[in-house]
Amino acid sequence: MRNYLLTIMTMFFICCSSNGGMQAETLQTGNDMTMYITIAGQTQSITLANNAATQELVERLQNGAVTVTLNSSGGCEIWGPLGFSLPTSNQQMTAQPGDVVLYNGSNICLFYGSNSWSYTRLGKIDGLSESQLRTFLKAGESNITVTLSLTSDATGISNISNESRNTVGTDSRAYTLNGTPASASHKGIVIKDGKKIMK
Repeated sequence: MRNYLLTIMTMFFICCSSNGGMQAETLQTGNDMTMYITIAGQTQSITLANNAATQELVERLQNGAVTVTLNSSGGCEIWGPLGFSLPTSNQQMTAQPGDVVLYNGSNICLFYGSNSWSYTRLGKIDGLSESQLRTFLKAGESNITVTLSLTSDATGISNISNESRNTVGTDSRAYTLNGTPASASHKGIVIKDGKKIMK
């Protein structure tokens, strides 16, 4: 009976160990590796996978935000060059809406649809539906400016002068992080009365 229990426990340990190896390429949960992506003044968080590519990407982003220009492709993604290479651990996969992957070692792909190919998983955009992803990622558009950072404020705006509020005709309008007036339907971080507000 004792030998039987030892055999069962050993098999359980082997199964858990092999599953643990697969978890190395899945999304982080305990380490809270998070990256932020900003497009047209709107910022969303990305839960990063745990692999050599994301570790090196985080190291680069510790020196400051990285801005890239991406383009729509294939009716499922926006993608383009990062401007540097990252380590690859390519696997054949079917990318789903919200997935963020590395293609050919130096290109980043952000999915609002699905596509099967050999990619290195980088992470997943948090909390957006497929239709929200299409809007956020500017599906179908070209020359989309995308900023990757480790903080939710990738613009570096930390303080707004309040001098104009001391003048006649105080400006109480809200502005996007790009400095343009925010429409009533604008979603994301805005600046109003010298303060950052999430709409």
